[in-house]
Amino acid sequence: MKYIQALANERFARSAAKLLTYACYFLIGFFALCTFLSFIGRQTFILHTSTKTFDHAIYAEEDHNPDSRGMTVHTNDVIHVWTGDGDQIHWTVQIGLFLMYAVHTVPIMLAFWFLSRVFSNVYRGHIFTNQNVSCLLYYGLLQCFTALFVPFAKLLICWITNCLSENRVQVSTGQTMLNTLVPSIAVLVAAYILHYGVHLQDEVDHTL
Repeated sequence: MKYIQALANERFARSAAKLLTYACYFLIGFFALCTFLSFIGRQTFILHTSTKTFDHAIYAEEDHNPDSRGMTVHTNDVIHVWTGDGDQIHWTVQIGLFLMYAVHTVPIMLAFWFLSRVFSNVYRGHIFTNQNVSCLLYYGLLQCFTALFVPFAKLLICWITNCLSENRVQVSTGQTMLNTLVPSIAVLVAAYILHYGVHLQDEVDHTL
């Protein structure tokens, strides 16, 4: 109990909140960089040519030897791409790969932005506020969206890509759905608890 009280004191909580605010900014920048790398064709996938299969190929290169490349990005999804005539990859495949990556990272960046607002308010001593309730609610909803709807959005993008390209793309997604969904529901519950605390505080303020 003494250790819990030591960690729950205001000084430690505000210091941790300031650190977590910068951590959220870092994660937003990191995901933005990863999205840019995907945009320029440095997202890895499993490539099937007429003669060979490459486990970590990227669009932005001719030589698919892993030792020949620099920074690359990947998701938890398993993406297969089959080449067309002349063992070439159509540019629509690259657009599809980027959209499948962006539809995952953009909601996450927005979610971390809202979470950073909560930590910033806590650092300034503004805890029981409607802004914190709203930001936690938006964070939880965005994470729920990422868990429940993004996998289907990726499958739709994959289907459209296959319709527009002579190549064939296959994606296996949704493996981490529960890992994202359960914490996001916990955040929504925390938003409700905080909303209830704000309501009680307003009643006390009006009573006094």
